Amino acid sequence: MSQTDVMPGCEPFSHVGTGSTGVLVIHGFTGNPSSMTHQATAFAAAGHHVEQPRLPGHGTTVEDMMTTDWTDWSGEAAAAYDRLAERADQIVVIGLSMGGTLTLWTGLERQDDDRLKGLICVNAATAPQPADMMAMVQEMIDEGNEVMPGIGSDIADPDVTEIAYEGTPLKQLVSLSNDGLAPITGRYGELSVPILIFSSTEDHVVPPESSAHLRDTAGGPDSDLVEFVVLERSYHVATQDYDKDLINDRSLEFIDRVTNA
Repeated sequence: MSQTDVMPGCEPFSHVGTGSTGVLVIHGFTGNPSSMTHQATAFAAAGHHVEQPRLPGHGTTVEDMMTTDWTDWSGEAAAAYDRLAERADQIVVIGLSMGGTLTLWTGLERQDDDRLKGLICVNAATAPQPADMMAMVQEMIDEGNEVMPGIGSDIADPDVTEIAYEGTPLKQLVSLSNDGLAPITGRYGELSVPILIFSSTEDHVVPPESSAHLRDTAGGPDSDLVEFVVLERSYHVATQDYDKDLINDRSLEFIDRVTNA
């Protein structure tokens, strides 16, 4: 983990709950824990153990992020899961955007762990970037560019701003697509735990088709494991947008149901 100073409000969050259920909360690409503070604190208030890591290179500077890749981010997600497993007998994982990718990756990596009870994805990235998009990104890299305009703060509520980098590091975007998404996008049928999917109808970062792909492939054909919730009032960062309380309420209901609380 970098020693670069963490921006105020972007710190990781860890909470010791009063029950047996733990929730792993994972933020998105170029974001930080602040984008899901509303959810993490609600889970803690409900008595759950919570681990909300700050992924390597996030919440500091974009230059810091440029020293990291998918291996670093997934490694921290796995470490946070293990920290949670030390005090929780039942675990649910929730993630926003790339955090949703990491949620699905965790589900596949830990599918033999009886403690894993469910996955929650909010506007998750579930498939690699289109080939023409990645060709354009690679061309930019070949021309010596390292960063393109940022993707943060896609929020419908004009009174809310996400703390996120102003730029998107290109090589890291390639790593997310090639190292993170490509190996798992065809494997969602292997998932055998319940999945709650939140999908915004208008999303300027990850197209709604990404959530639809997960809905249509997770758990195998005709699966009854998947619950799909459409968010009609929020953009990409729905966890901070008009539907943030809906996400909390439905997530808490889901957690109680899959853990038989």
